Amino acid sequence: MEKKIKKSEFALARTKRSVLPNEMLKTIRELQGLSQNQLAELTGISQSNLSALESGSRRIGRERAITLAKALKVHPSVILFSDFDVNAVA
Repeated sequence: MEKKIKKSEFALARTKRSVLPNEMLKTIRELQGLSQNQLAELTGISQSNLSALESGSRRIGRERAITLAKALKVHPSVILFSDFDVNAVA
């Protein structure tokens, strides 16, 4: 017999989490099933530099974001400004 769960036993989920550019880069790469070596081949950025970018020890910057975005087929702002909320400024 299944145990019935009461509505009061549920906790509200967090609706928003701030994501740093390095975290977003890694997430997008992993969601696309790419290794750092594969992304390095697509971008011309060395695997060691990609590792430093993903760990946050090196900043991504505009030019790298454009290069990475083209390889990952996303807009650069997805990487750099993932937590931007248009409703907050509109």
